[in-house]
Order: sequence, then structure tokens, then C-alpha cells
Amino acid sequence: MSDQHSHPTIKGIVEQHHSLTPKARILSNYILKNPRKAVFMTTKELAETCCVSEATVVRFVSQLGYKGYGAFQQALRDYVDTELTLLDRTDMSGLKGPGTDRLSRVVFEEMDNLKQFYETVDRDALDRVVDYLAKDTPVYVMGSRLSYTFAYYLGWSLTKIRQDVRIVKGSDSTAIDWLTIAAPDSLVIIIATTRYPNELIRLGKMVRRLGHTLLVIADSALCPLNHFAHLSLIAPSKNIPFIGNPTTISCIINYLVLELASRDGAELKTHQEKLEQAYRENDILFNLDREEIGL
Repeated sequence: MSDQHSHPTIKGIVEQHHSLTPKARILSNYILKNPRKAVFMTTKELAETCCVSEATVVRFVSQLGYKGYGAFQQALRDYVDTELTLLDRTDMSGLKGPGTDRLSRVVFEEMDNLKQFYETVDRDALDRVVDYLAKDTPVYVMGSRLSYTFAYYLGWSLTKIRQDVRIVKGSDSTAIDWLTIAAPDSLVIIIATTRYPNELIRLGKMVRRLGHTLLVIADSALCPLNHFAHLSLIAPSKNIPFIGNPTTISCIINYLVLELASRDGAELKTHQEKLEQAYRENDILFNLDREEIGL
């Protein structure tokens, strides 16, 4: 793994190493050398592997500043996830192994992700994001590669409940144009998923230089865009994804749209009536009352 000591999770272990007890140093050395193994271990498994007690493991993570083993494991998971290549993910996903009930695995992993999000989400941050969206300012929603899927979903949904929304593809150089000519104090939402395209990081820096408000929706607290954001929403994942985990970010988008719509009242009705009229006049959507279905 390249430049691993620059990551907060590993950096914290390295910095505390000399102040640890001899048994805790055994844990430290093992985790530094084998993060991809340690990330999947329970306290019991890690203790047995390192020939220490579970109490030593608990004290170790506490000394590193984590509230519990689960919080430490999540931080380690985020670090490992950031560093994995596509080939690494294929090896870890069990695709090459014997047949398993992959449907159950996918469903239960996403359920675990949603449960973790529900239990750990910063509800005040969610409300503040909706407050930003409710302001009468232009909104630019940006993503790149995988995250563009979510950016399009959020941007498309927002157009159904408010004006002045533009979807921007971060991999398109015209994103620089849109940010440059954006009205002062525009709201820019960047959605970023591991392995975090550099183009989005550059655009995040540009947003701050131009004086716009930057909101970031990311799948990890280690997302580099969080450093530039006025506000971040984290959609954590408990597992290491093969490509990505779409459910939690989609859930956040659905919540933001519904909550914003609930605040708009009469203004929302006027906006949607205008859209529906345009759909009818331009024959955009299938209408059962007007179409004859033939075989």
C-alpha cells in the first residue's frame, strides 16, 4: 500500500506505538502489516491471532481514541477500501470461489449498511443540508465515474421540486466552465465514492476558491473532499464493496428530496403543475388515457 502512514487510521497507530504496552505493540505490528486481514476480525479473533487477551484489544483501540472496537474497525475498513485495486476486490469478493447464495449476501450486506447508517447518522447535518437546498440559490450537483450515477439521480430528483438545478459531470472539462460562471454563493453538491477521482478533488478545491458553498456526500470519513466541504454527509459501508454500495447513498438522496418537498407547500404545487403541463404538451410520458395499446 502506497504512503500508508499518511492515512489517519494508520498514522494514529504509528504515532502511539512507542507509548503502548508490549502486548499492545504486538497488536499494532500485526495490524500495520496485515490490515486486510485484521479488518475482518472480531476482537476474539484478533486477540487469538496475536496471542493476547480481548481486554488488551479493547484497551488498545481505546488508547487510539476510538469509542469502541466497532468504530476502530470501521476506520480500518475505510482505509483498506481506499487502497484496494479492482484486482484486489475481485480476489476478496469470492467471485472465484465455489457457488454461494450471492443474492442473500448482497441483500444482507446492504441491510447492514442501512442499519449502520440509521444508527450513526448525524441528523443535525441532514437537516442542515435540507436547509441549504431550501435556499433560493442555484444548485449544481456533481459526480464522476460511479458517483455520477448518484449525482444524476439527486439532480434529476431535485428538478422535480425546485428551480435552478444543474447536473454536472465531473469528468467533463466543462464543469470548470459551469463553476466559473455560476452565480455568487451558489450551492455545489459533490457526491464522491471510493476510489475518489482526482478530478472531483480538484473541483472541490475550485468551489472553495470561487466562494461557493460545498456540500459533500461521501461513503467514508476518509474522503479527501471532506477537507474542503462546508458540510459533509457520510454513508458508511460495513463491508468492502466489489464495485460500490449504492443503497445507503440512494437512501440519503430519497430522504433529502422528500424532506425538501415537505417544506415547499404551495410553491411545490406550482412548480410541479408547470412540469406536468410541459410533459402533456410535448407528449413526454406514456399516458394510458390517451394511448391505445395494441398487440
